[in-house]
Amino acid sequence: KYFLASLTIPEKDLWVNLSPYEKDRMIPKELGQTEMGRDMLAQDYVLKQLTASLIYPESDLGKTFWAKVYKQAQEKYGTTNIPVNTFNKVWIVPDHATIYEHNGTAFVVENKLKVMLEEDYLALQKNMGNAAFGTDKIAQGDVKQLRKASSEVVREVLIPEIEKEVNTGKNFATLRQVANAVVLAVWY
Repeated sequence: KYFLASLTIPEKDLWVNLSPYEKDRMIPKELGQTEMGRDMLAQDYVLKQLTASLIYPESDLGKTFWAKVYKQAQEKYGTTNIPVNTFNKVWIVPDHATIYEHNGTAFVVENKLKVMLEEDYLALQKNMGNAAFGTDKIAQGDVKQLRKASSEVVREVLIPEIEKEVNTGKNFATLRQVANAVVLAVWY
């Protein structure tokens, strides 16, 4: 089903987005009518859960993450008593794939997904001053500095762990199946 959906839906519409800052940009209509779209939304939800669990301050990785965030806050602002809200959107995108062709048959022998941050200033700016998102306590001028500091720590500490899970962990097996179907559809 993923392969057939990948054949019929334009590549530009093969995305989902569960950002609370962009409730009007969740899934393209055509993709939303497919099982693949539903499963991609579910995998994006798992991505959000994984990211949140990795920064949980009681876990080893969470302790490392927060220690680095507060160290940078101390260095840049002279205090750790600042509202820390990371505002980092983690995205999964295709990195590279290798297809083996033999006697009219194709096999995906490698398909690597890349995890990266999207510097999403427009979505953030739409919600400046919103207490529900924790943006009411941050001055607009400080947002870029705080984002830069937290983004550096996210790239260094979290992204490698998330990328490992996305490419090898059981929680993202469905996403890898979707990605393989898309690769084969593009090849076809």
